[in-house]
Amino acid sequence: MNATTRRIVIGTAAVSMAVSLAACGKAGDDNKGGGGGDSKAIGLLLPENKTTRYETFDRPIIEAKITQLCGDCKVKYSNAAGESDTQKKQFDALITQGVKVIIVDSVNYEATKSWVEQAAKKGVKVVAYDRLAEGPVSAYVSYDNEKIGRLQGEAMVKALGAKAKESNVVMINGSPLDPNAPFFKKGAHSVLDTQVKKVVYEQDIPDWSPDEANKKMGAAIDSLGKDGFQGVYSANDGMAGGIITALNKQGIKVPVGGQDSELAGLQRILKGDQAFTIYKQIKPEAETTAEIAVRLLKGEKFDDLTPTKVDSVSGAIKGIPAKLYDAQVVTKENVADTIIADKVYKASEICTPEYKAACEAVGIK
Repeated sequence: MNATTRRIVIGTAAVSMAVSLAACGKAGDDNKGGGGGDSKAIGLLLPENKTTRYETFDRPIIEAKITQLCGDCKVKYSNAAGESDTQKKQFDALITQGVKVIIVDSVNYEATKSWVEQAAKKGVKVVAYDRLAEGPVSAYVSYDNEKIGRLQGEAMVKALGAKAKESNVVMINGSPLDPNAPFFKKGAHSVLDTQVKKVVYEQDIPDWSPDEANKKMGAAIDSLGKDGFQGVYSANDGMAGGIITALNKQGIKVPVGGQDSELAGLQRILKGDQAFTIYKQIKPEAETTAEIAVRLLKGEKFDDLTPTKVDSVSGAIKGIPAKLYDAQVVTKENVADTIIADKVYKASEICTPEYKAACEAVGIK
């Protein structure tokens, strides 16, 4: 699949998204008022707000699509801010309020097993979004996460260039409670273990915390020395920011990769502080999830939206209907052709005064 076919089409709805942020913002407040049953409500539970994508893209796109498909539907939204116990209370509250369909991007995928089982007993359908929750979920929409890890590994090898085979790499992985993190790690290892000299230091980071990634990078430098590694794999852009801060403090310049195409990550890429990120199809992922939820609410089939079957991470649930989207590597050379062309971010948002010269150097104005 070439780069063009892998691009997401966020730009086609940029204007409507801007409008829907205001129109659907009220939906996110619905959960504050308690209230009784509502057969036209869909619950939306997102896991955290340290990663900018959830509030910037996922929430508004899902809310806008639900509103488009079901004008009288309400969205009851909550963000767990990285706390599994908080998310459980939010999940339980939705069931108490009579919500019949819940979209959940879990903080701790294992913890959801009992929640989803109890929901099923009460006739509540659960759609696992982005992360595969344990339990009898009705559908799962995400990415081919192992492939994303391979893309990250391949991009790191490319960034290391001719010296890749002689290079040591530090790996800063995602949260152990996120079911996607092991797949990113597995995919990256499948490349790095054979194409670089050695992974010399590796840590999983709870909550995908940039601050913790910064501390672990500092520990790696103390352990390995400034010349003990030639590249750093970071599972996402947020942690890459913390890692690069630690490297800069010690005057170390090595390739660092990330994921999610966060604005700050893209700016670091253009400036030369970060080597690459991964650009994921958030709009199709979010809109497909919203459409599945609306069809579940209406009692309609959604087979055409879920061409794949997956098993739960534990293996307890087999054949979950799923849709897995693709992704691509973004470097400074193709920021204009991907992120800006698809209107994820405008050139003016990326090319603030600090980054104006870096943008102009690659033809972005």
